[in-house]
Amino acid sequence: MGRLAQTGGLTEQQHEILAAVKDFVSKEIEPRAQELEHADEYPQDIVDGMKAMGIFGLMIPEEYGGLGESLLTYALCVEEIARGWMSVSGIINTHFIVAYLLMQHGTDEQKAALLPGMAAGEVRGAFSMSEPHCGSDVSAIRSKAVRDGDDFLLTGQKMWLTNGGSSTLVAVLVRTDEEVPDGGSVYRRMTTFLVEKPSGFGEVRPGLTIPGKIEKMGYKGVDTTELVMDGLRVPADRILGGAPGRGFYQMMDGVEVGRVNVAARACGVAIRAFELGAQYAQQRHAFGKPIAEHQAVGFRLADMAVKVEAAHQLTVRAARLKDAGERNDLEAGMAKYLASEYCKEVVEDSFRIHGGYGYAKEYEIERLYREAPMLLIGEGTADVQRMIISRRLLEDYRMS
Repeated sequence: MGRLAQTGGLTEQQHEILAAVKDFVSKEIEPRAQELEHADEYPQDIVDGMKAMGIFGLMIPEEYGGLGESLLTYALCVEEIARGWMSVSGIINTHFIVAYLLMQHGTDEQKAALLPGMAAGEVRGAFSMSEPHCGSDVSAIRSKAVRDGDDFLLTGQKMWLTNGGSSTLVAVLVRTDEEVPDGGSVYRRMTTFLVEKPSGFGEVRPGLTIPGKIEKMGYKGVDTTELVMDGLRVPADRILGGAPGRGFYQMMDGVEVGRVNVAARACGVAIRAFELGAQYAQQRHAFGKPIAEHQAVGFRLADMAVKVEAAHQLTVRAARLKDAGERNDLEAGMAKYLASEYCKEVVEDSFRIHGGYGYAKEYEIERLYREAPMLLIGEGTADVQRMIISRRLLEDYRMS
């Protein structure tokens, strides 16, 4: 990558992990990304390779079979994987968030039962807060869980599950109103359930249906689905953490680290877009010289490089704060906001450098142009990030 997106202060082990991931991306992902993406084909061989490398258990503690690595290591690995093909990074992102929820909030029994399989990539995670009618307004969810003896019956429809079909464990946020006294906060009326299921589509278990894949503009290969529950029976011991009413706060904790992950994915796509633009600008000639030597193109490349570097460094800072045990919701929101916006701009500038060829499917930049918009909305839109950032800043800068 040259001078851009370098990270100082890494350990020898971190360098070794990143070198192995980079080698895997160059040999297994980059040569096949175009073909698989255009076919909207699930990259099973690539997933199997990541399982063998231990990537699905990168942050899971060693006692559960994982590598016990930091959020920074994970983010840097995701950045490199997204540089190869953004969809592949999405396959592990959702899995990572569910594993993180278990690590931070699960009971000892839940951790022992589920984390070893997740570390091995045999148990694959997905999660959902959103519903068809409410989008970012999580307080408006309608899916409900009603107690029935030692179980709960879940009913409702969830939306935008990455890995919805391929996953075997889904963290689902629903309402459990009867568990909170009247007048309690709406956010105390939400509970996260850990729903185990077989992979596949259709009615995968009684009361649980995974309709077919949602057709998307980009972000292909990975399966994005709905989830429909109709009296789905789930044991009470599959409430995340063992007690109802904590689901919203648990999910927000997971999304916070997920925002670092999405920022890293945006960095990876932006890095690749810059690489493609720089290469093409030196190969393409116009008016007697490579277009890179024309000031207009050179300035465009300079702007792209500044954005790549700024996004990467802010993402690294957000990850390091979390690893240090400090609050990082402000920095995670900033990183996700900046990285996704800059990613869109860098990809578009690379597209402009390619000219008419950027519109042709044989050129990789066409794929990146369709992938970048998803990062603007994943784990919260730009406007949601602005709300988080402004509220946190006002806590620190409130007038006396």
